[in-house]
This record gives sequence, C-alpha cells and structure tokens, in this order.
Amino acid sequence: MIIDPLKYARIGIATTYGKPYYKFVKALRALNLNFDSLLPEEINNFEGPLILTTSKEAPKLSQKPMLYEEIMDKDPAVIRGLMIQKLESGLEKNELILGIDPGQRIGLSVFYFGKEIERTIYTSVEQLVTHVVIILGQLRATKKIVKIGNGNMKLAKEITTLLNLRFCSDFELEFVDERRTSLKIKNYNQRGKRDMMSARYITQREGYRHFILPLSRTG
Repeated sequence: MIIDPLKYARIGIATTYGKPYYKFVKALRALNLNFDSLLPEEINNFEGPLILTTSKEAPKLSQKPMLYEEIMDKDPAVIRGLMIQKLESGLEKNELILGIDPGQRIGLSVFYFGKEIERTIYTSVEQLVTHVVIILGQLRATKKIVKIGNGNMKLAKEITTLLNLRFCSDFELEFVDERRTSLKIKNYNQRGKRDMMSARYITQREGYRHFILPLSRTG
C-alpha cells in the first residue's frame, strides 16, 4: 500500500511576515492539509515532515526539508507535487503519470512518486491541455507519461495533437484500454466523479507506449 506522506502530516509554517504567511495558509487550506504555525527559530525543533518559510528566515544550517514562499503562486497540484518531491527525493522511481478519460466530461488523474496529487474534471480540451502542460512543465521526473483511454479516439487524438503543439519537451504517450474503468453511478450529478475515477484507473493500465517529440525538434 502506497502511503501519502502529506495525508496525515502537519506542515510547519515558519514566518513572521504577514504576506507570505497568508499565502502559505491559503495554499495549505486549498490542498486540505494540516499545518502548525511557528517562529523561524523553532524550525529545527519542529517534529513535522516539512517546513514552509521564507528564504530570508530559513536557518543556514538545517536538516529539515523546506520550501519557500515563491512556490505558493503555482498551481495547487504543482505545489502538492513539489511537497511530495521534497519528501520523497531519495526514491529512484520519480515518474509523473497523467491519466486522461476523454469524453463529454474529461477526467484527469495525476500521479507523482506513486501518489495521486490531483483528480479533476474538464469540459474543455483547451483548458485540459493548458493545465496538463503546466503539470508536465513544472514537475521534474525521470519519466513523464500521459495515458489516454481509447474509448473516444477522435477526442484522444485531438488532445494528443494539441498537447504536442503546446508542450515543448519530450513525453511518453500510451493509449490504453479503458473497458471496465467506469463506475456505475446512478446519480447524474455524480457522473463527474465517475469520469475522474476512470482517469485514475487509466493511470494503472498498460498500453503501447511511444515517445512524443516536440515539433520544434521534428519540424
């Protein structure tokens, strides 16, 4: 069983500056993460796994994993990913896997270091691709893999083409069999949940994988 190191952890916010403190609190609340407020001089004695502080207030000598205020302006999924990256930096398997369930509602699930950092729904291919490009561009990984369900190949290929136009680096692509990935949900208002869960299941499926090179390199 893969354990999310952030799920039950208390993150330390260590700053005496009002604006950074507000940013830290806002980001952690958006991510539904617990936190404790402390003074910068208390950083080395804090028992939590991660500290959020400012570069000016960070101790010069410390073994504590720390992130600084500049990351708080990033996308929430990227912030969660950077936290996971800081805590799991010793692991070799730092894959970034994005599962996409194409349809009227497009489900997206993102796994980083084996932990799900986002599960969302989109009704616009444009918005989906814009968000996926942000995730791919701002999280480092030895492998970046996009897995797309094959239930709607016309839409899947549209997503792939637009993604290749927007993301200026390599990634790996798989079209995977999405049969039996959909939950049976009777309530129409919960169908978005079904699409998000389908995207999650797609991240666990294997398909034929091939490299996508940016158009700037292929002409």
